[in-house]
Amino acid sequence: MPVGIVEKPCPAEIPTHEQIVARARRVSITIKDSAAHAEEIRRVPQDSMRLMKEHGLLRIIQPRRAGGWEMSMRTHVDVISTLAEGCGSAAWVAGVAHAHSWMLGHYPEQALQEVYGKDRDTLVAAVIRPRGKAVRHADGSHTLEGFWPFGSGCHHAEWLILGAKVFDEAGELIEPGDFIVPVSDINIRDDWYVTGLQGTGSNSMTCKGVRVPAHRYLSLPDLLDLETPGLDGYDGWLYRAEAAPVLALCLTGSALGMARAVLPDYLKAISGKALAYTDYQAHEFVGTQINVAKAATLIDCAEFLLYRIADDIDRHARAGERMPMDMRGRIRMDCAQAVRFCMEAVDALFHSVGASGLSLKSAIQRNWRNLHAINMHGLLALDISAEAYGRALLGLEPNTESV
Repeated sequence: MPVGIVEKPCPAEIPTHEQIVARARRVSITIKDSAAHAEEIRRVPQDSMRLMKEHGLLRIIQPRRAGGWEMSMRTHVDVISTLAEGCGSAAWVAGVAHAHSWMLGHYPEQALQEVYGKDRDTLVAAVIRPRGKAVRHADGSHTLEGFWPFGSGCHHAEWLILGAKVFDEAGELIEPGDFIVPVSDINIRDDWYVTGLQGTGSNSMTCKGVRVPAHRYLSLPDLLDLETPGLDGYDGWLYRAEAAPVLALCLTGSALGMARAVLPDYLKAISGKALAYTDYQAHEFVGTQINVAKAATLIDCAEFLLYRIADDIDRHARAGERMPMDMRGRIRMDCAQAVRFCMEAVDALFHSVGASGLSLKSAIQRNWRNLHAINMHGLLALDISAEAYGRALLGLEPNTESV
């Protein structure tokens, strides 16, 4: 075997769904104490990242031929939502890192081994949207430049995936695509000063004149059409899943975990609490009872939606079937609706927990802010997602490639 290539793990090394979720539970309990520190330093703490790597929690949907587990999307949802019950920022970074490891399964083998050859637990950060510009040369290599905001986890990455519009040397547009570049080739700006997801280190990145070899390029249209180099000779099923549904789902698991975490925190906070300017204890007030029931049901609805999405993705991929457009539109909508349900549930709890919820020591306010930030992600915008789904239901051409 060539030096530097990770040996494919034997089947005994691959955990079961239950085992990997149990690992995520243990890590979640540990990193919960570091959630506030993540916000202070504006990135995931090194110890939190180390724990996730040591327990194989970045390898859930990473290719087995690169040392990953290549498990299911349902396992992905369970692992990320479990982590988020401890630290939402760490879970967000892990969730998007899962998406990037899934994308890497579509690149040529040489690129895959360059990324994971030295460390199968390496984290790959990305801005997949084609925000940069690249020029293709006669030998198939590219020269890349651009500005990419929102590079979650970039401080912990050795490699990046950066999206760009690709032009020929005459200046004619060819297609959008994504480039793998070492983090040493880009500049990270210290500009992540925000009110939500503060601990994700989602800084902006820039580069100019970076030469990228041909094997580190992936055509975005080819990815959406499932006609990628990584599928040549591939005998598995995970990378035959629809790209847009997979990438959208990877943005949602942390929202579910954050909402789940708020509910017990809320119940603890109102235990024995007098309801101001009344003769009630908070739990005795019918408004509290109705409010908590509605919030719990919204969280359950979000969970049901995300599990349905994961199962639909897994089922079609296992069968080698393309998803119909109306299902893809529905998944785009359901992802947006699920994170909105989580936000609405936590909104209701936050506004009724009392002034104690305003404390910066309170995990309730942290998750409340984080959920508002997640709902502002472009791929999870509710009205835009509803339009995409509505067009699919009405038999109209999609107005986006993100379905």
